[in-house]
Amino acid sequence: MVVITGTITASEDTIDELLAMSLEHVRRSRAEPGCLSHGVSRDVENPLRLIFIEQWADMAAVKQHFAVPESVAFGRSASALGAAPPTLEVFEATPAS
Repeated sequence: MVVITGTITASEDTIDELLAMSLEHVRRSRAEPGCLSHGVSRDVENPLRLIFIEQWADMAAVKQHFAVPESVAFGRSASALGAAPPTLEVFEATPAS
């Protein structure tokens, strides 16, 4: 399994648009092959910061997700609306032996 975490901080002027785009992205991504879960939440300490948590079956599914044109477009648009560069971390779980 692969777990991805990400954050993006908006400005007061862009948070509503960024949140709407993020929800659309999450809902679309959930229907992709290999997506186990995909969510976005607001940081309770900073309501302008969105936090993404995703679980994918394997790295092949992640690569396919990042190649989807809508995912590419979301990344570009979200980055443009952010007040700071987004963060993204990928963790690959290995089976216990």
